[in-house]
Formats: sequence, C-alpha cells, structure tokens
Amino acid sequence: MIRTNRRTLLRTGAAFAGAATLGFPAIVRAEAEKIRIGHLTPLTGFLGVIGSYAQLGVKLAAEEINASGGILGKPIDLLSEDSINPATAATKAQRMLEQDGAVVLLGEISSASSLTIMQVAERNKKVFFSTGARSDALRGKSCNKYSFHCDIPNTVMVNAVGTALSQQGMVKGKKFFTLTADYIFGHDLLKAAKIFFSTHDANLIGDELIATDVTDFSPYLLKVRQAKPDVVCCNLAGNQVTNLVKQYAEFGFPYPLVGFNLNTGDAWAAGAGNLSGTWPTVWYHTLDNPASKAFVASFTKKYGKPPENHAWIDYITLKLLAEAINSTKSTASDELIAYFEKQAQFDIGKARKAYFRSWDHQLVQEAYPFTVKPKDQMKDQWDMLVLGDAVPAANDPLETIYPTKEQNPCEMKA
Repeated sequence: MIRTNRRTLLRTGAAFAGAATLGFPAIVRAEAEKIRIGHLTPLTGFLGVIGSYAQLGVKLAAEEINASGGILGKPIDLLSEDSINPATAATKAQRMLEQDGAVVLLGEISSASSLTIMQVAERNKKVFFSTGARSDALRGKSCNKYSFHCDIPNTVMVNAVGTALSQQGMVKGKKFFTLTADYIFGHDLLKAAKIFFSTHDANLIGDELIATDVTDFSPYLLKVRQAKPDVVCCNLAGNQVTNLVKQYAEFGFPYPLVGFNLNTGDAWAAGAGNLSGTWPTVWYHTLDNPASKAFVASFTKKYGKPPENHAWIDYITLKLLAEAINSTKSTASDELIAYFEKQAQFDIGKARKAYFRSWDHQLVQEAYPFTVKPKDQMKDQWDMLVLGDAVPAANDPLETIYPTKEQNPCEMKA
C-alpha cells in the first residue's frame, strides 16, 4: 500500500492548482483567438455531388483568408459537416451555435434543409448565409432578419432561361410539359414557371411531380410521349437531373429538353453528348473576369479539377463575410445585419458588383443562360457549356430579373 504524506499532498495540490491557473485559461484563450464558423451542406443523397464541391470551395476560402491574416487578426476555425436532411441539418446547426461556439452559419443547397437552419438561426439570433437554396419562398413568406440568400432564386433562373428561349422563338404559342421535383424547391420553381408561361403566351399542357428518390423516369417520359409537347422543361434538382438527361437522350424525343434549374456538377455528370438545350446558371468557370479566373486557378491547382458553381458561391460567401466582419470589426449579428442592409457592394467575380437587398436579404447579381457544346468541340470533360450574355443586360438594373416586393412579399420581425 502506498501512502502519501501531508506535505506531498500539499505540493501536488499546489501543482495541480498551478496547472489549472496556467493551462486551462490557455486553452480558453486559444479558443477565443479563433473565429468559429459553422458550415453545412449535403454530402450524401441526391445533392451530395454538388455539396462536395461547396465544401471544397468554402475550405479553400478559409485557407486563403487565414493565410492573409485571418479575420480581425484571428484565424477561421471552420466546422464543415454533412447536413443530411432537414431535421439533421437543424440539429447540427443548433449544436454548432450552442455547443461549438460558431458565431455565424453558412451553407446548404436543399431549400427544405435551408428553411430549418433559418429557423434555428432566428431562434438563436445568429446570422445564416443560405448559399445554395433557391426557393423564392425562403426570401418571401419564410424570410427572417437573420437569414441572407446568396444563390439566385427560382424566379431569376426562370427569367434567365425564359429570356433566352424567347429570343429563339421557343416560348410564344408553344406547348410545354414540365417534370418537377416534389418538394418545396420544385413546387416553388413550378409556380415561377407558370407565371412566366402565362405572361409570355405559352401553354403548359402537362406537369408531373416526381419524388426526390426516383431514379427511373420511363413512366414519366411515356406520358411526355403521349402529350407531344413542343418543349419539355426540367424542374428537378441534383443527380435527378443527370439521370433524367441520360434517359431522355435514350428515348430520342424530337422535342427539345430545357431546364429552369441545373448545377454544373450535374451537367458534367450527364456526360458528353447527353445534355442539350438551354439552362440557367449563377456562375461558370469560363467566366472572363480577373477575380473569377484567379479563383478557378487556385481551385484547380489544389483539387485537380475546375470548380462547380456551388464551390464558387460558398467560396465568395465566406470571402464577403470576412470582408463584412473586418469592416464592422464585429461578429455581432445586429452589426452585421445593419452592414449588409446598407447594401454594401462586393466583388464576386462578375462584371458588376453584388449587394444584399435590405428588404429580403437577397444577394442581387447577374445570372446567365447557357447552351451545350457538341461533343466533338469539347476540350475535356468539363468543357461542356457555353455561357450566354449576362442577364439583365448591362444597361438594365440588376433587380429587373428579381421578384418584387409585391410578387414575393417578405415581412421580417423586428
């Protein structure tokens, strides 16, 4: 049996107390010397492919910011995780704020998951940047003062593609058949499409709502064949677009397939020769802009492939957030909200600078329609798309393609 005398116990106790005094506060200080940011994006499921690009983009931004001195002289501590589904996304968002000490949240692609994170942010009075969710409703009836929206909304995508189709004589008097994702994003996109059709003398002769786990589209394509439309319009999301495009090509339909939603990662996955038609995008890696080209070069050097549009938008979101914190010298929600609501302008690698609208917190920016290169003109597997002219036109205000207050009212609580 080992005995310890009183003098030894006192010395040991004093040593432990010294360690507590010197060591534990040092850990606390180390944590306080970082700015912790929570990032959520789908890394699995039908949005997993494009979510993985978003994670790569935000990590690159954090590394570049830290290499240049961090935010307010402090390094970013980025917590990036798979959001999985709406319920899990909300649980993880709450943990990041409450237990992990995140001062702000950003990310997400699914509109359903983004909505649950928005609700967590509002309850905790912390700012959330929804980087990839496109539902108009998130900026409208579901809006709140703590949430900001960085991707183009559904109405903008419809207007971008619709403008290009109109110029090609493919709208007025034409019969459309739509295939729509059966969740908040798809419902919202279909609503925007119907408004466009009705105001441009087009006829919607059929629509099919499709669950997000569907992989075989042949039953729906048989209905398309029976309807004999002039144009088929895809309102799906994620890898469902990829699967539809491949199966549509196999059916050999004479009517063109276009879309009001497409991410470039899903376009690449469709493979050369399968994709055709006109589609919308918020950004593409061939954009001829110095800031955009620098990002593409850095991303490609690090990851061995060009960035997808979600890599770009998560990258620029963290960059503009860092700029805002450095400008306000604060991570406090109220100060950041006030800064963005003054419509500060940000260089996001496009011809015109972007800004957040004060009344719905939408990042107002250019959008682009694109068409698809013939297979024999592609330099590599990523050289697939040809950007059209930016919309709106250079002489038109950026907001002309965005929903108005009357079209998509947003009432934020004080």
